[in-house]
Amino acid sequence: TWAGVPPLAPPLGVEKPGRDSSSCACVVLEKVLGITAQTSSALSCDPNTGQIAYPTGCVIVILNPQKDKQKHIFNSNGHRPAVRIWDVEEKAQVSEFHGHIHGVACVAFSPNMKYLVSVGYPHDMVVNVWDWKKNSLIASNKVSSKVMALSFSEDSYFVTVGHRHVKFWFLDVSREAKVRGETVPLVGRSGLLGELHDNIFCDVACGQGKLLGNTFCISYSGLLCQFNEKRVLEKWIDLKVALANCICASEGFIFCGCANGTVRVFHAHNLHYLADLPKPHHQGVDVAGQETSQDVTYPDTIALAFDPSHHWLSCVYKDHSVYVWDVKNTGQVGKVWSDLFHSSFVWNVEVYPEFEDNSGCLPPGSFLTCSSDNTIRFWNLENGAQTDVWKNIYSHNLLKVLYVENNTQLLPERGENTNYLDVKSGVRVLQVSPNGRHLASGDRAGNLRIHELRCMEEVMKVEAHDSEVLCLQYSKPETGASLLASASRDRLIHVLNVEKNYKLEQTLDDHSSAITAVKFAGNGDIQMISCGADKSIYFRSAQKVGGGISFVRTHHVAEKTTLYDMDIDITQKYVAVACQDRNVRVYNTVSGKQKWCYKSSQGEEGCPLKVQLDPSGTFLATSCSDKSIFIIEFRSGECVAKVFGHSEVITGIKFTFDCKHLITVSGDSCIFIWHLSPEITTCMKQHLIELAPPCILTNGKLPMWAKRLLGEADNLDGAPFGSRVSYQPQGRWAERADKEPIKTMLGADLNDFSPLKSDSLQDVELEPQNLDRLLLEVRKAFALDLPPERGPPPSVGGTQQEQSAAEVEEMKWWFYPNQVRVCPQPMAKACTRSCRGRSRGRCQQAGPPFSYSSPPPQPWSFLPTALCNLPADEPSLISEAEAEATDLDENFQQSDSLPQTPEQEKLLRHHFASLAGTPPEGNARAG
Repeated sequence: TWAGVPPLAPPLGVEKPGRDSSSCACVVLEKVLGITAQTSSALSCDPNTGQIAYPTGCVIVILNPQKDKQKHIFNSNGHRPAVRIWDVEEKAQVSEFHGHIHGVACVAFSPNMKYLVSVGYPHDMVVNVWDWKKNSLIASNKVSSKVMALSFSEDSYFVTVGHRHVKFWFLDVSREAKVRGETVPLVGRSGLLGELHDNIFCDVACGQGKLLGNTFCISYSGLLCQFNEKRVLEKWIDLKVALANCICASEGFIFCGCANGTVRVFHAHNLHYLADLPKPHHQGVDVAGQETSQDVTYPDTIALAFDPSHHWLSCVYKDHSVYVWDVKNTGQVGKVWSDLFHSSFVWNVEVYPEFEDNSGCLPPGSFLTCSSDNTIRFWNLENGAQTDVWKNIYSHNLLKVLYVENNTQLLPERGENTNYLDVKSGVRVLQVSPNGRHLASGDRAGNLRIHELRCMEEVMKVEAHDSEVLCLQYSKPETGASLLASASRDRLIHVLNVEKNYKLEQTLDDHSSAITAVKFAGNGDIQMISCGADKSIYFRSAQKVGGGISFVRTHHVAEKTTLYDMDIDITQKYVAVACQDRNVRVYNTVSGKQKWCYKSSQGEEGCPLKVQLDPSGTFLATSCSDKSIFIIEFRSGECVAKVFGHSEVITGIKFTFDCKHLITVSGDSCIFIWHLSPEITTCMKQHLIELAPPCILTNGKLPMWAKRLLGEADNLDGAPFGSRVSYQPQGRWAERADKEPIKTMLGADLNDFSPLKSDSLQDVELEPQNLDRLLLEVRKAFALDLPPERGPPPSVGGTQQEQSAAEVEEMKWWFYPNQVRVCPQPMAKACTRSCRGRSRGRCQQAGPPFSYSSPPPQPWSFLPTALCNLPADEPSLISEAEAEATDLDENFQQSDSLPQTPEQEKLLRHHFASLAGTPPEGNARAG
């Protein structure tokens, strides 16, 4: 029934949110893309409104299919599984019962809403009847078989089905024998199965209206059975399907969900066959295309729920897609709503960059996710973002699905008794190039792929590593080079030259264990920072070697704890590292010295696994091993918000460029979009404005998202900027010493911050500036504009990192020419043919596989002039003056490292299996 959606308990629990009201106000769950329902017991429909409810991790989603709107109820489960009753309108918990040890398989309300029945997991073997208004257990009994489904009759009995099991339980007899204040045994009678006693019955539905007293069951073997009021098998029908999974009954119809997307419809009073519902999408469908394929397969139907008021039938399919069909006329069935989600672990999320005039390959506000289901999916939640090019009949949120190697075998979710086909399958990590044209992805077998996003074609595949690729990183244009770094569990880092058709420039083997993160840094120079499970952080700088490039180690930091992830702030000055000892350590990117160290969480249960800075560098988001998410003020380490929701370890976390949302992905196959409060968003935009004056002094340009935010900063949500109550960070950034730069920025021409060469700047020639002239300009600016008490600007200044705008502009023309609008896919045959031809050409030019031992030096002709003309005796692209300046960063704030408990070590091994070695072959969920 409607309020009886069961909490599917994962192996580890999460704490109930809402204990800290400030956290709930700062971060609110806005939308969930995913579903974790596996049977009809996890799908329910409101007979009055037509809303459907289903679990997504630890969250119950209440969906209005007509409006495509969601409401969310945060569940709580774990070592003590409970049956919880919620008020849907108030989103408040009404009752909570603890009567099961291992988990709750299914629940159901009685027709008069007085009683609630719950059935435990097979190891519990308990059926409980609760008087939920009095918070009491009135009847209970053991069950010897695995129960898979439960249905309540209007005639004071309920039926459970399972392995060779159909049993009728009667409440009237139990109540008569009930002693006041005590729980009495629940009376049950088995159904008379006859020759069908060896079947596994997977779902049950009790008759309604004129069929009161009849019970309908369905078996895995495809048999539809009808029992009369005397528990006798009266008739049965062979559905002629390979597999049957679920059943749903109304007063007039019986719906049977079967394999290959089949839903058969029968008359309820005589079981005469009426029709089949339309099939859903076929496996491997191109949601953005119009093609029709032959010999296709469809996902199995695994859950059904019927809305009698609207005559809507909700169907959940095995590939985690959901359809709502209008079955008022079985001869002309229509679709009300549908969506397609990931069917397995989601490993990574990336936000697509934004460009002027919407010249990118994807609509603004798009993001990408990759999964073990061997797909890369493109999403967009912006209203009106789906133009005619991207509109499709399957989803309002999904733009495109890339099937890696056209492999669709991993799309259906595997059952609990099915072995994984290939533990090395699935896309592990992805990264979008700064110009938005290329998508790099790495899979669990060590392959590196490059996709051209204008035509969505794979243009390159390289067997780059011997084990799964754990991280990919493109260098930003301001670094002066166009490089791609790939790191793997095989302890190697490959540096590829993007402009030379991803030619291998260098292979680094400094690490002695799995590499968990690699980043490029620098502003006019090139730095590479990497960390790994060997507890080491390596800082490297770029050198010219012959005609190529080589990274030389400058600093090596050895910690006493495993390092899981890292991110670099917008100023390129600091790198934040997530450590196993529950700390986040911040280092200077040039000197390698530790600047700050603070706790990543409030409790002592979880350590940070992922870390991500927002686009302004104001806040830091961490995801912990206890499945919690923390938002921390970057400079002070103060916790701003703490939220829960995922039922598995969180594998990816990203802020959107508009500073309004946080996206998290997890091993539970779900994508959560969290809405940040206006106070947090305003604080980010304010920090971006404070960062703008140094950008003007160095002729630099902000990216498109920063430019747009600066334009929005004075009028957020229709209110003046100064009138907003913004979040006040702690520490040295608690308040601004001077507000004049903000007035200057709001009055400035925003074209000065464009990331691309706009039409208004085509006639402007930027002359290259030497280092002495640049330093003189900086000194004058600091003497005239900035007060002494303001302190140094956030960006790295006074050295070679402050590269002139001419050099930056020159690099843009070399690396990233002007964007070309994406061709409409239904009409882009010429574009597709061109891309396919270019794909074949690139594959032919790719040459032999990597020679990882000693790659031949290649000319690096696209280096900026200032970098190519370095003195011959200069070994590094980082000046000594800059290194000396960063050596002044003292006053380290270190906290004691707490040793890991055995329980936490076991948890990390379970989710991040053997980062220091080879993952176990049988554990497909290893990170």
